[in-house]
Amino acid sequence: MKVVLFCGGMGTRLREHSDTIPKPLVNIGYRPIIWHLMKYYAHYGHKDFILCLGYRGDLIKDFFLNYNECLSNDFVLSNGGKVELQNSDIHDWRITFADTGANSNIGQRLKSVEKYLHGEDVFLANYSDGLSDLPLPAYLENFYAKKAIASFVGVRPAQSFHGVTAGADGFVRDIGPVRSSDFWINGGFFALRKEVFQYIEAGDDLVEAPFKRLIRENKLISYKYNGFWAAMDTFKDKKMFDALYENNETPWMVWR
Repeated sequence: MKVVLFCGGMGTRLREHSDTIPKPLVNIGYRPIIWHLMKYYAHYGHKDFILCLGYRGDLIKDFFLNYNECLSNDFVLSNGGKVELQNSDIHDWRITFADTGANSNIGQRLKSVEKYLHGEDVFLANYSDGLSDLPLPAYLENFYAKKAIASFVGVRPAQSFHGVTAGADGFVRDIGPVRSSDFWINGGFFALRKEVFQYIEAGDDLVEAPFKRLIRENKLISYKYNGFWAAMDTFKDKKMFDALYENNETPWMVWR
C-alpha cells in the first residue's frame, strides 16, 4: 500500500530549525522525523512512499540521495575502508519525490500526486510531523470494516490545556484538563480510498470542505486512539522528543 507524506510546509512554529531546513528533516537522535515515520510504515510492510515536496524540497531529496546507512546501523569496517553493514534501513524502500508547490495546501498537494496513485484502491497519508505507536493493522481493519471513504486517527491533545464550558452569560459551568474530557483532535494518520479525489475541488484543503462533504454522506470515520501520539509543532515539542530519545523512551519505534 502506498503512503503519501505531506512534507512541503514551512514549519513557521519551529523557527529555530525550519528557517534553514524543512520541518520533516528536524532530527530525533541521528535521523529526521520523516525517517522515523517512514520506518514506522515500513515495519508494517508499507514501503512505497510518495513525498509531497514544497519548502526546501531540495534538502529532502539530498538527504535520501546521500543517505548514510552507517549512522543508524551496526557495521564492520575492514581493509582500510571496506564497510560491511550488519543490517539495513531503506534498501527495499521505493520513494517518489514530487514537487507539489511551495505554497499549496494539503488538499492540493494530494491532488498533485493523484497520478502516482493509479491502481491504488486504498492508500495511506500523513502530515509527517507526528509519531505514534498506533497498531496500523488494527486501524486498517477498522477502516475496511466500516466501508468509509476516509479515516483519520483521533487522539487526545498532548498539551496541558484546560477545557472550559461557559454559558452565554459568561459564567463558567465547568473547567478541567482537556485530556480528561471527551475532546479529540485529528492526529494526521489517514487511510483513504481513491474515491476521496471526487470530494476535493480546486483550492480545497483536505480537512475542511472535502471532509465536510464526506460527513454529509456518512463516509468519514475517526479511529480513537489513547496510546502514544505526539507532534513536532514547536521548539518545545522538539525538546520533548529529544528527551524521550535520550532516555530510550521511544514507543513510536515499533520496529525495535
